[in-house]
Amino acid sequence: MRTYAGHSSAAASNALYRRNLAKGQTGLSVAFDLPTQTGYDPDHVLARGEVGKVGVPVSHVGDMQALFEAIPLREMNTSMTINATAMWLLALYQVAAERQAEAAGDDPADWVHALAGTTQNDIIKEYLSRGTYVFPPAPSLRLITDMVAYTVREIPKWNPINICSYHLQEAGATPVQEIAYAMSTAVAVLDAVRASGQVPAAEFASVVARISFFVNAGVRFVEEMCKMRAFVELWDELTRDRYGVTDAKARRFRYGVQVNSLGLTEAQPENNVQRIVLEMLAVTLSKDARARAIQLPAWNEALGLPRPWDQQWSLRMQQVLAYESDLLEYDDLFTGSVVVEGKVAELVAGARAEMARIEEMGGAVAAVESGYMKSALVASHAERRRRIEAGDSVIVGLNKFETTEPNPLTADLDTAIQTVDAGVERAAAEAVRTWRESRDADPARRDRAATALERLRADAASGTNLMAASLDCARAEITTGEWAAALREQFGEYRAPTGVSGSVGVGSSEPGDALSRVRDLVARTGDDLGEKLRILVGKPGLDGHSNGAEQVAVRARDAGFEVVYQGIRLTPEQIVAAAVAEDVHLVGLSILSGSHMELVPEVLRGLEAAGAADVPVIVGGIIPESDAAALRAAGVAMVFTPKDFGLNDIMGELVGVIRAARGLAPLETAPA
Repeated sequence: MRTYAGHSSAAASNALYRRNLAKGQTGLSVAFDLPTQTGYDPDHVLARGEVGKVGVPVSHVGDMQALFEAIPLREMNTSMTINATAMWLLALYQVAAERQAEAAGDDPADWVHALAGTTQNDIIKEYLSRGTYVFPPAPSLRLITDMVAYTVREIPKWNPINICSYHLQEAGATPVQEIAYAMSTAVAVLDAVRASGQVPAAEFASVVARISFFVNAGVRFVEEMCKMRAFVELWDELTRDRYGVTDAKARRFRYGVQVNSLGLTEAQPENNVQRIVLEMLAVTLSKDARARAIQLPAWNEALGLPRPWDQQWSLRMQQVLAYESDLLEYDDLFTGSVVVEGKVAELVAGARAEMARIEEMGGAVAAVESGYMKSALVASHAERRRRIEAGDSVIVGLNKFETTEPNPLTADLDTAIQTVDAGVERAAAEAVRTWRESRDADPARRDRAATALERLRADAASGTNLMAASLDCARAEITTGEWAAALREQFGEYRAPTGVSGSVGVGSSEPGDALSRVRDLVARTGDDLGEKLRILVGKPGLDGHSNGAEQVAVRARDAGFEVVYQGIRLTPEQIVAAAVAEDVHLVGLSILSGSHMELVPEVLRGLEAAGAADVPVIVGGIIPESDAAALRAAGVAMVFTPKDFGLNDIMGELVGVIRAARGLAPLETAPA
C-alpha cells in the first residue's frame, strides 16, 4: 500500500514519508522532481521553475541520506519513479543504505543484499508519453541492461525495471496497445540482457523473475480487469516460449498499479473518489491477476498537488478494502465466466497481432525511432477526445449531469491543494552550489570526484558495466547534473518523434458541424489578414507530459491552422525565437508541472524584448484559479484548464483572440 509522494526538499519529503508510514502505509513510492529525472542540478538554467514541484530534488548522496533519515532501508520496500537517471538514483540509494549500515554497526554488504524495491526505468514509454528521457534509445537500453545484470547479482530482491504501461494509457493507448507496447518493451529489454552476455544462460530465469510491470487501471471495470488477466496469460506464454523459463514462479506476472489519472476531472472533482475506488477494484477482484502493490491518486489531482490529508484519504481506501471487506478471502471470482473468457481472448488476440507488427519493424526501439508507436497513441487519444466531445463517452459532471451543488471541498481553492514555496528552488540551487564548492575546496575530495567522473566517461566509452563507476561517483559526492553531463558527453541527447505530423486527428467533418464551423472561422480570419493563420504550441521547461499539447496541435491543424510544434523541453528563449522566426499569430503554452508562474512571464518578457509583444499568448495546464488570474493580469490572453475539454470550442476561442489582437471585429460565437 503506497501513495506516490515527494516535494519541496529531501527533509520535507522525509517528514511526509514518516507520517505516511505511521498511518499504515506499507511501502514508499518516491516522486522525484523533473530536474532530477532529466539529469540537471537545481541551479541549471533548464531547472527554472521546476525544482521541488512534482517531486523531491535529489542532487547528491547527502540528499538521498536526508530523504530516508530514520527510515531503515534494509526494512523498507521503495519504489522510485525514475527512468533516464535510474542507475544514478539506485547508486545513491545503495550508498545511503551502506552508510545507514555503518552507522548501525552492521555489514554494509548485508544491507545492500537485503534491499527491496523497484526502479521504474522503462525508457521506451518516456519516448512515447512521459518525456523524461535524456539519451538516445541504444545507450538508454544499455543503462537498463547494466542495471539488470548488476542487481541480479548484488541486490537480488530489487526489481531493476518496471515495464510501465501506465503512461501509455494516459497518452491514449487502447487496452490492446497498452498490452502490446508493454510486452514489446519487455522483449527489447530481455533480448538486450541476453545478448549482452552479462548473465549466464543458466541464470536467465532469475532475470525474468525480477521483471515487474506498472499498469494503469481505468474506470471501464470489466475491460480493465480482463486486461490484467490477458497480461498474465501473455507474460506466461512469452517467458516460457521465447526465453525457455520452466519455473512457473519465475514466470509470474508481477505488477503494481496506480489507477487512472487521465480520467480524473476538475469539474465536480468529488466524483473522482468513486472513480478511484472502481479502478482499484479492477485490479483486486480477480485473485489470479491481482496487483502486488497499489498506489492511488488523490481526488484533487486535476486541481493541483495533493495535500497530505488527500493522500491519507487514498491510503484509507485501500485499508478499508483490505481489512474491512472480505474481498481477499476467496479464490478467483471470475473463473469459468464466459463473458470474461471471451473478452480476455479478444484482448490477447489483438495484442499478439500488434506485437507481431512491432516485431516485423525490428522491435520496440525501431517502432519508437520510426514514430510508429507515438503516432498510433496520438491517434488513439484524438479518438478518445472526439468521443468525449461528441458525448459518445459520458464523463459524469463534465459532459453530462453538469448541474451541481456548491462543493465544500473546493470552497477555498487556494487551500484545497498543496503549494510549494517559491523559496524552495532558491534554497536548493544554493545548497547544491555549496555542496560542490565545499567538496572542491578540499583537494582530496576534489581529486576523488574528478577521478570518479573520469572513470564514468571511460567506462561509458569502453562498454564496461556502468554501475560500478556510478557507485564510485555517488561515494565521491558527484551531483546528479555532473553524472548526467558526463554521460551526455559520451552518448549525446535525443529528441523523440512528436507523433503530431502523422495522419491523425478528427480529419473529415460534416457540413455545419462544430469542426466545420471552426474551419470557416479560421478561413475567414485568414482571408481578412491575407495569410494563413499560424500558431505555435510550446512546452517550456522540463514538463514532458505532452498529451494535451499534442491534441491541441492536432485539432488546430484539423481546423485549418498552420501549426508549429517542436515537442517538449524548450526554454522560453527557444519558444520566443521560434515564434518570431515563424511569424505566428498566437503562442499557446502547455505546462502541467506547476512551473507556469515562473516560465510564462519569461515568454511574455521575451516576446516584448523581441518586438513581438502584440502576439497573444494563451496557456493551458493544471493551473489554480488564483494563478490563472495572475497570469491574465500579466498579459496572458486566456487560460485553459482540464475542465475546458471541448477542443473545437477552444479553437473558436483562439480565433477570437487572434482577431482581437489584430484589431478585427469579432465573428459569430465559437461553436458549442
